[in-house]
Formats: sequence, C-alpha cells, structure tokens
Amino acid sequence: MTTNAELQKLREAAVPRGVSNLLPVFTERALNAELWDVEGKRYIDFAGGIAVLNTGHLNPTVKAAVAAQLEKFSHTCFQVTQYESYVRLADRLNKLAPGSTPKKTMFLSTGAEAVENAVKIARAYTKRSAVIAFSGAFHGRTMLTMGLTGKVAPYKLGFGPMPGEVYHVPFPAEYLGVPQSCSLHALDTLFKADVDPARVAAIIIEPVQGEGGFYAAPVEFLRAIRKLCDEHGIVMIVDEVQTGFARTGKLFAIEHSGVEPDLMTIAKSLAGGFPLSGVIGKAEIMDAPAPGGLGGTYAGSPISCAAALAVLDVIEKERLCERANAIGTTMKTRLNGLRGRFALDCIGDVRGLGAMIALELIKNGDARQADPDLTKALVAKAAANGLLILSCGTRANVIRFLVPLTASDAIISEGLDVLERSLLEVAGAAVEAKRA
Repeated sequence: MTTNAELQKLREAAVPRGVSNLLPVFTERALNAELWDVEGKRYIDFAGGIAVLNTGHLNPTVKAAVAAQLEKFSHTCFQVTQYESYVRLADRLNKLAPGSTPKKTMFLSTGAEAVENAVKIARAYTKRSAVIAFSGAFHGRTMLTMGLTGKVAPYKLGFGPMPGEVYHVPFPAEYLGVPQSCSLHALDTLFKADVDPARVAAIIIEPVQGEGGFYAAPVEFLRAIRKLCDEHGIVMIVDEVQTGFARTGKLFAIEHSGVEPDLMTIAKSLAGGFPLSGVIGKAEIMDAPAPGGLGGTYAGSPISCAAALAVLDVIEKERLCERANAIGTTMKTRLNGLRGRFALDCIGDVRGLGAMIALELIKNGDARQADPDLTKALVAKAAANGLLILSCGTRANVIRFLVPLTASDAIISEGLDVLERSLLEVAGAAVEAKRA
C-alpha cells in the first residue's frame, strides 16, 4: 500500500514549495461529503474543494452527464468548431442571471481567467483603464488578479511590480470596525486624490468576501456602489466565483441585494468539480471586444459544459438554495451554542449567508485580538479527528465552512460533533499553556 508519507516525500521532491498544501494527505476516493485517503482514513469534507463541490463529490447526475459527453468528444476548441452544450449553458445562465437587461455569457477555465476577462471587457467598453478593488479581496493569482487581490501575504510577496492603475479601498466589515460609511468616504477621497472617476473602467467586489474572511457586503453598500457606477459610467463587476451556485441561499449572492451587476464572474461550483469559469454580463457590454479579443484553447470545455448543465439541474431539482439556508441555520445554531454551553471566549463571531458560514476566533473575548495560532491548531486537530476545514481572513483567524449542499443531516451533525470536540481540545490546550 502506498502511504501518505511516501507520497509526501515524492511531492516535496517533484512539486515547488510555492504550491502550498493544507495537509500531508493524499485522497484515494471521495463521495458526496466524504473522502478517504490512500491509507483508508475517512474524512468528512467541510472544505468542498474550496467551494467547488456544492453538489458534492461525484454527484451521480453530473457523473452521468460527463460520461455521456465522453462518448461523443472531449475537445474541439469552441473557436474552431462550436458545440451545443456551450451555447445551451450560456443561454441558461443568461436567463438565470439577476436583472432584466439582456445578457451574454462567455466561458473560460479558471476564476482568475474570468476576472481578467471581465476587466478586459470593461476596459473595451468604457475605453478607460483604472480598476478599483477592495482590501481583503481575493480575485486570483495571475498578474492582474494578484494586483486586484487586497492581501499581500502570501499572494504578492516577491512578485512585484504590481499592475498599474489598480486602486484599493477598505471593504466594509462592521466586526472589524469598518462601517460602510468609511468605505464610501474612502471611495470619495480616492476620486479626489488619486484617480478621476472618468478614468475608472470598473469597480470589482465580492458580495461576500471569500479569502478575506466571509464578510458580507451590506445591502445598502452594494446599492451605493451600483448608484456610484451609474453616475460615473463605471462598470460594476461582481465576483461570484466563491459565492455562486446556491452557496448563500440564492443562486448568486448579489441577489440578496436586488442589485443588477454589469458583469459577473463565475467559476468553482459551476461545473461540480470540472474546470469551468465564465463571465455573464449585459449584452451591450459583453459585445464591446472585437472578434478574437476573447477566448482560449481550453475555454468552455465540452466536458465541463455538460457537467455545468447537470449542476444546474441538480440545484433546481434538489432545491439546493433552500437546502443551503437550512444547513446555514443548523451550523450557526450549533456554533453559537458552543459559545454559550462552554463559555468559550475564543469564539468572536459566527456569521454567514446561507451555508457560507464563518467562525472567527479571538483572544480573551476581544474582537481586536485575532487568534491565528488557535485557528491553525483547530484546522490541524479537526483533520486529525477526521474533519476537513479551511481557514481564511486577513488576520488568518477565521474558519470557513463550505460543506457540500448535498450532504445529509447526519453527516453535517457528525462533522459538527468533530468540530466541537476539536475546538474544546485545542482551546483547552491553549488555556493550559497560558496557565503554565
């Protein structure tokens, strides 16, 4: 039997250290919200491939659609010979996208590509170049998206200089002492001090920050951004890469605000584990680039498009938006209950839309004192106990939960039991260390 240790040794010799890993564990197989490593150890998956598996590992509907496509062809390149699944998927997403303005959709392979192309489209449409993003944002690791990302370590270290004409303003997060009025004031100051709004092509925002800590943008703030963009002819890009496809209790998180974006980037759970991303936007804006200005050899893979059509079927038939809300209620109730039952002052905040839930860990009950060490210890202890969870946040002190929406109540309950036990173990160890 191949062991995790043997594969880890090979990994260290063959793969660069810049590609980081959460655990020295290698997956052998997975199903819905569970996976097993090469040594046979079982894990409950509350990470979901970083928000890719809203419909679970190897969803049978998705699996069947991919198998059927593989009987036909695997690749032609859409720019050479077209195929039905691409246009059917684009048409379906155009109808599902928020707002009544006619839409068009293009497909790519990764979230970063989607963001890059959204900026390209916005620049082509406005004939402007500047882009505004937010602190704590994550939009990708390519050069432009790295510049848009609002976090230096580890994403920007050693990779400068950053792209020009990219500006950042604070993202509103009441828990961190940043009200939306502060963010709006910063935008106003930016327009007066650094960039004329007439030179701004786009403002890009996550309706709920992913890597930044699962902070949801206030509805009033998103509406204010929409109004600001309308006043100055700026394209509003909403990054739904992590929030999309039922995770927040709506198909897209921006729907909670009633705002219609100009462009929307999608990826992750779009194709149930197969690489596919896209840009959905107002038809007039999407048509701004000249023929040949958009595309890619692997963009809109026929296998991934078939998978995505199946994902949309699953979301609709299994009512996963409603399921996300039920899961979120269960998780928030359990997590808040932990704080009360065990008087854990390390639990600073429990928040989230739908099943996009976060647990913020702090020291001494003080929101100003983040506890990244406890967070790291909890991730490791949970894995040792058979639960996969992820950390995030600009202060590295947030646990984010991305359990597949198809997970059973029993699996979710079991996972929360493991989380509770793990948190009590690491929190107790921290208390004992403090006493010593």
